[in-house]
Formats: sequence, structure tokens, C-alpha cells
Amino acid sequence: MSDLKDIWSPEGDLDNEALMRYLQGKASEEERYAVEKQMAGSDFVNDAVEGLQQFSSAREAQHLTEQLNRQLRKETSATQLKKRRRRIKDQPWTIIAIIVIVVLCILGFIVIHMMMHTE
Repeated sequence: MSDLKDIWSPEGDLDNEALMRYLQGKASEEERYAVEKQMAGSDFVNDAVEGLQQFSSAREAQHLTEQLNRQLRKETSATQLKKRRRRIKDQPWTIIAIIVIVVLCILGFIVIHMMMHTE
């Protein structure tokens, strides 16, 4: 799953075109064998093929796939942007808090050390 912004990330050599040809009955013997082999080896591919067979036309399935890909890209880019903004906003306050804590610890050490020497 190297490309998480694509709803159909095939496992192996199966691609969209081969799958559509298989569903339309236009696939060669080798392509049919490859699709059926992928279906037997992967529940995801098997469910995908069964779901795509429910559509009345390949055009409708392609349109839905494109729509899902657009929505997935939009959601993932929005999530990444939120994470990036949060990381940039929170970073300065974390550094300031650490510096303040270290300075207070040093001042506390100096005060305790001075009090021990004055007695």
C-alpha cells in the first residue's frame, strides 16, 4: 500500500483496466486467470470484484471509483494539513515550557545551595 491516496491499490499485477475488462467479459485468457488467481488469494480483491459486478455499467463503476479517489485525497490532505498546523503551533510553547522548567530548577538549586552555605 504505497499510495494511500488511491482507493484501489492492487495487490500484485492486477490493475484497473484488467479488472474492468474482466468484468465486461473482454479479458484475455491470461488476464482472466490473473484476476481469478488474485480473487482466490485475496479477500479484498474478491470483495472488490463482487461489488463491481453489482454495477450496471463499467462507466458507472469508473465514475464511483474516481469520486471515491477524489474524496479520499481531499480527506487525507485535510488531515495532513491539520497535523502539520498543530505540530507547528504546539512546538514553540513546548520549548518555552521546557526552558521555564529548566530555569526554575536551576534557580531552585542555586537558592538551596546558597541557603546551605549561609548556615
